[in-house]
Amino acid sequence: MSRKIIRRVAFPLRLLAAAVLGLLLPQRMPQTAAIDTEKAETTMNTKQAKNVLDSPLAGMWYDADAKTLAAEIDRYIADADTRPLDTVQALVLPHAGYRYSGAAAASGLKAAGGRPYKRVIVMGPSHRAFMDGYAHVSDATHIATPLGEVPLDLDAIAALLKHPEFRVVRNVDASEHSVQIQLPLLQRTLKTFQLVPIVVGTVDDGAVKRMATILLDIVTPDTLVIASSDFTHYGASFGYKPFDDNILENLKQLDLGAWEHIQKKDAAGFKRYVDDTGATICGRHPISILLSMLPGASEAQLLNYDTSGRMTGDTSTSVSYMSIAFTGLWPEKKTAPESAGVSEDPLPSQDKALLLKLARGVLESYIKTGKKAQPEDLGIEITPAMRPTMGAFVTLTLNGQLRGCIGEIFPRRPLYEAVMERAIDAGVNDPRFNMVTEKELPMLEYEISALTPPVAVNSYQDIVIGKHGMVIQKHGRSAVFLPQVAPEQHWTLEETLTHLALKAGLPQDAWKEGATWTVFEAIVFSDHD
Repeated sequence: MSRKIIRRVAFPLRLLAAAVLGLLLPQRMPQTAAIDTEKAETTMNTKQAKNVLDSPLAGMWYDADAKTLAAEIDRYIADADTRPLDTVQALVLPHAGYRYSGAAAASGLKAAGGRPYKRVIVMGPSHRAFMDGYAHVSDATHIATPLGEVPLDLDAIAALLKHPEFRVVRNVDASEHSVQIQLPLLQRTLKTFQLVPIVVGTVDDGAVKRMATILLDIVTPDTLVIASSDFTHYGASFGYKPFDDNILENLKQLDLGAWEHIQKKDAAGFKRYVDDTGATICGRHPISILLSMLPGASEAQLLNYDTSGRMTGDTSTSVSYMSIAFTGLWPEKKTAPESAGVSEDPLPSQDKALLLKLARGVLESYIKTGKKAQPEDLGIEITPAMRPTMGAFVTLTLNGQLRGCIGEIFPRRPLYEAVMERAIDAGVNDPRFNMVTEKELPMLEYEISALTPPVAVNSYQDIVIGKHGMVIQKHGRSAVFLPQVAPEQHWTLEETLTHLALKAGLPQDAWKEGATWTVFEAIVFSDHD
């Protein structure tokens, strides 16, 4: 699939002040940042000595005087035309200098101030360090601002560092503002919380989905997730000038086009929109990860929109700021014993038939109209057996050949919602295939795999062919096979693991040592049953 690359340019010294105010695009460094793996392995535990990172932003991005800074933020909060909401689970907030984006950011945090949070996850883009396929998390224990120290959630960070998608990278904390800019605002609105700071590099669709899945494992109902992003960066100095007149009106139209996909929690549509328009949204990857995490019941509200061009009256250069709240609750974590499996089929045959009808109906509706039908639109009543929180894969075949297969391993929403979302993904977003055409719809055959909660195993030798689905992870790469793959192909365990390694883009013998393994089981049913 071709991708439009957003142009990035080198900026002259005369724009240094603009950089301080958060008006620059991410810039790719000439050299990949070094990964401090030794620190990641030795310092991230709950007993480590106190290690305070003094945020370098004070005096540049916001006032260095504590009283002045607190008064400024309190004024933004008081002036914000929003009210506290009871169930804000996530926000999209801007990250420019407070003079420009403070009011917009305050709108979101004022909405979130209606309830306490134990953990706040802030994801921001990397503007300077180039990180290909992974994200940085800090190895500090606290981050200090003029308003005091913010403790980091060391247990959550240690859990993330078990995965190659999350690493400790040298010098990122000292040079990146997109996460730390949120801290004084959080300190004045949420008071007590533990922070998980994540600086996201350049990530493809697969990495976005893996990161979302991993993050969902540390998200609880008392967690707030924030995607830190400015929106369109307009002007010749940004290398992005798609129009020359009616600039503020056109900027709003461009930004609200992105909002339409965010409002629908449509991560794939959001990505396509950014690629097609070239919209210079610096936090596109954190936003995509957040959209991939959100439960189906989440509802989006646009709280504030503004541009620096409107504020300064100079539209030759402008950056857009948007504040968005998602209301709802993250699901409770249910810990399954390691021996958990499919002891008996919890899905009656009539419910399986309804789920297959639901998968077919939502994909056909999406292909024909561009809209996702709801169960009631298809005349389907959701039964109690279709509501348990489960992972699911939807597989499409055409004339006996694979036509699309996408799913989610970690349980995060009701089974029927997972089936609806993944049916559309299998037909539209599987990168191995072109989008399903309307002509193909009547000929498609559907298979659904409803998954048990995944568990880690110590070795590939713990995998049972025909019983276990499996995930391999090594060197930042991963791949998954459903339980039915090996029996259908008549593969031995060794043959299965060889094909799995190749699918992950690894050498064919990479499974033999150094890989980590996760297994799950599946209830599989199809049109043929």
